[in-house]
Amino acid sequence: MFSKILIANRGEIACRVIKTAKRLGIRTVAVYSDADVNARHVALADEAYPIGPAPARESYLVVEKILEAAKRSGAQAIHPGYGFLSENAGFAEACAKAGITFIGPPPDAIRAMGSKSAAKALMEKSGVPLVPGYHGADQDLKLLTSEAARIGYPVLIKASAGGGGKGMRVVEKPEDLEAAIASAKREAAASFGDDQVLIEKYLGRPRHIEIQVFADTQGNTVSLFERDCSIQRRHQKVVEEAPAPGMDPERRRSMGEAACAAARAIGYVGAGTVEFIAEGDAFYFMEMNTRLQVEHPVTEAITGQDLVEWQLCVAAGEPLPLKQDELAINGHAIEVRVYAEDPSRDFLPSIGMLAHLKPPAEGPHVRVDTGVRAGDTISIHYDPMIAKLIVWDRDRASAAQRLSEALAEYEVVGVTTNLGFLKTLADHPAFRAAELDTGFIGRHGQDLFPAAGPAPRLALAAAALRLLIDRQRAVTEAAALSADPHSPWNLAHAWRMNGDGYQDMILMDGETPVAVRAHPRRDGFGLDLPGGSAEVAGSEDADGALVLRLDGVKQRVPVVRVGDEFTVMLAGAAHRLTAIDPLRPARSEAAGVGRLTAPMPGKITQVLVAAGEAVKRGTPLLVVEAMKMEHTITAPMDGTIGRVRYAVGDLVEDGAELIAFAEV
Repeated sequence: MFSKILIANRGEIACRVIKTAKRLGIRTVAVYSDADVNARHVALADEAYPIGPAPARESYLVVEKILEAAKRSGAQAIHPGYGFLSENAGFAEACAKAGITFIGPPPDAIRAMGSKSAAKALMEKSGVPLVPGYHGADQDLKLLTSEAARIGYPVLIKASAGGGGKGMRVVEKPEDLEAAIASAKREAAASFGDDQVLIEKYLGRPRHIEIQVFADTQGNTVSLFERDCSIQRRHQKVVEEAPAPGMDPERRRSMGEAACAAARAIGYVGAGTVEFIAEGDAFYFMEMNTRLQVEHPVTEAITGQDLVEWQLCVAAGEPLPLKQDELAINGHAIEVRVYAEDPSRDFLPSIGMLAHLKPPAEGPHVRVDTGVRAGDTISIHYDPMIAKLIVWDRDRASAAQRLSEALAEYEVVGVTTNLGFLKTLADHPAFRAAELDTGFIGRHGQDLFPAAGPAPRLALAAAALRLLIDRQRAVTEAAALSADPHSPWNLAHAWRMNGDGYQDMILMDGETPVAVRAHPRRDGFGLDLPGGSAEVAGSEDADGALVLRLDGVKQRVPVVRVGDEFTVMLAGAAHRLTAIDPLRPARSEAAGVGRLTAPMPGKITQVLVAAGEAVKRGTPLLVVEAMKMEHTITAPMDGTIGRVRYAVGDLVEDGAELIAFAEV
């Protein structure tokens, strides 16, 4: 076994590999970009080496810098994690030439499956069923157009060299094909350095089922059963679970055998995932990922195996720890990816500092894999995943309930997250009934993306009580430092001559001001809230959350204050309320009229309009690349373009004015 390994990655997966390595007594070496100098994976590793600027193409994707760090550290092997260089055959070959073990499959196996087109051609020769499509190398637009017509709309465009939803587009009609191909190619080139695409028939209600395979250098290959990854957004997985609901033993056996046959056909070694798309009784080969998958923890949960340990053993030349007949499924596991993103805005990534981060407590039923801590920043440079939340229980119904409870306990403040969306999804009757397919989110969108309503009374009461407690604490501290601590000017009990004492507050609920009047009581306050008055009292617990009584009902309510903003967390939903000083000058609302601003930092990749052009609400205006994804900026209203302030290739900051509309 190795005594020292380097992890050529960052974030959650680097931390995950370090955890197993430490358990096995293996020293770990991290690499980090300028943006990650204080990252969690750097802190956890035994050693860490800088490899360049923040952009991945200048650091984590530079083979020479990774190998130089490995040589300087004396690492015997390199674990690539997932993403970045994990499926780069050239990197695997460079490791071998440098005398360093690549903890992954042989370069030829990566190359065979690295191109979706080549992989499908190989599977077709092996008799594995394929979705109808075009997988050729000729990328002429006329040919792609004719192939799409032959296949029949809707079609799915996919980057040939990658995964994770990058470079993937659904095209419903012929007139949208050219723009979709161009966008997919740009995104594929930015993510994988290869803009080749393939076209397939887009299936109506398929399930995404994948098989975890493992092979060693002695010729042994096993299946560690399947995972269902059908619930997706923007072609990226949202929920992954194992085993797949409704999978009968015969189908599990046949899919497992097909996956193992595919691995053996290319001389595979190490961890790999063979992905299938299934509809009805049929299943079709989709692709093979020649690496450890993001969702590997659900397989670990149901098999009791550490797949990173398996990877290390196989890379060291040892046989697989178990044979096929020694593997068994125990219980059910579900994983969700907690992202800094806004589900209500088409899952637009969110950036910023994690002012408060408190995951649910880990134990036999709950696991949290993360690469960030409170105080860390979600930046534009990398994927905005905060953590993977994994739950396990004896059956699917119990695991789903565990998931709902764990999501309700998850606390994140500082960025917009998908936690509320995930909680709504976990509680949805269709999810509980395992009615799964890749169109789940779109089909149940009305339930999963409810219209925003006013903050509930409990949230208003909690924010008001938090503000009142903070005011009292500030006055008490100031009194203790004053020359006369007992002066009546050092009191905050709202006493008034000839009338009831009260304190007035204004809480902004989105764009709506909410007036709250607090009347001091012997124990707490009487609050005048929208809809009527209420009695509230409470204090802070050891974690800083409020333990309050609202009209006699006791509840624990986490409330996090950052400046004048109060985030109240109720059952997985975060309600943001801002305290307004009535003496502060009113905001001018006119400044935002007729302007279009950047929703996040990024690079302009397309400008689709020119000054003087008339546009309708929803017309695509610009395309901004951020976090390795393209985001189309559309017109917020009907109007005429006055001025386009940026050109292709320009970098823009969050909130920068992109386009000014001409005055009517």
